Amino acid sequence: MKYHVIDVCHHMINYSNEKECGVSNLKLQKLLYFTQAYFLITKREACFGERIEAWDLGPVVPVAYREYKQFGSSSIPTITYVIEKDTDNIWNSKIVSFHDVMISSEDKTLIDSVVDKFSEYSASDLVELTHRQKPWSDAYVPYKNNEMTIKAIEEYFDAKFA
Repeated sequence: MKYHVIDVCHHMINYSNEKECGVSNLKLQKLLYFTQAYFLITKREACFGERIEAWDLGPVVPVAYREYKQFGSSSIPTITYVIEKDTDNIWNSKIVSFHDVMISSEDKTLIDSVVDKFSEYSASDLVELTHRQKPWSDAYVPYKNNEMTIKAIEEYFDAKFA
């Protein structure tokens, strides 16, 4: 099952804040990358369908980056509400309370284990770590946002943990 990456972000942000370790947008991007890798090697399917790109500071999911860029390098606050968008009529969109029900309990456990694993790492530690990994280094070209393919991520982590 593929989730929308923003739903995954909402869960990660709130879980990180519950654990009192917080998460910045930069760190969130690396956690998304590692979560995708973990799903690929444990469940043999992607966690989310949105593209991961090789940016200067490591893997980035552009949709998620744009959603949280307003927070800069600060921790993203707990998600308590979301905008329920009406794509047919923008005037019918509304703000509603957030309920973390989009992701199955089993998948939340997998996501939480990634957050737990990397909670003590700083965002810059994770940048350095991802820069040493083939999915990023093979895709990275300065000033281009090349895709880090699902296949490349899966093959790299399969080889590491086989």
